[in-house]
Amino acid sequence: MSLVKEQYKNKIIKLMQEKYNYANVMQVPKLVKIVLNRGLGESSTNSKVIEITVDELKKITGQTPVLTKAKKAISNFKIREGQVIGCKVTLRSDNMYDFFTKLINMVLPKIRDFRGVPVNSFDGRGNYTFGIKESFLFPEVNADNVDKIRGYDITIVTSAHTDAEAYDLLSFCGMPFRKK
Repeated sequence: MSLVKEQYKNKIIKLMQEKYNYANVMQVPKLVKIVLNRGLGESSTNSKVIEITVDELKKITGQTPVLTKAKKAISNFKIREGQVIGCKVTLRSDNMYDFFTKLINMVLPKIRDFRGVPVNSFDGRGNYTFGIKESFLFPEVNADNVDKIRGYDITIVTSAHTDAEAYDLLSFCGMPFRKK
């Protein structure tokens, strides 16, 4: 069992119940899923980017990523309908908790001049999104094999109804937020 999952069951549920006066344990917010996404805008000029990204995401998450395709053609961006424009992976249950543990304990501390993740990246419904600029921060990615620095968007979806609940949940889980 993951460290964060164990901590959630043993400590975080009690802390959240005390703070928000939930009548039932099932009302306590929890992590639902984590989505890793990378836009592949440069795939129109460099088709190898798709292969590199799929390989990286497989190594990082242990799951096969899904390619996202353009729904409409946009001539200004040189995008044709059906062209691959992104790559994403959705993590749930144990894979999600394992990734979250690796993210807060191994990846985020490697960022140079890291002062915490931004506090203002909540969407108003309890979900949190932030970006990582370098993929080689993940231990599975070899920095020598990286041809160009590319990053990921990471979205943490919670069952919280407000940003305050989600902030408390994530900070209790160990997310290193920037000091206000």
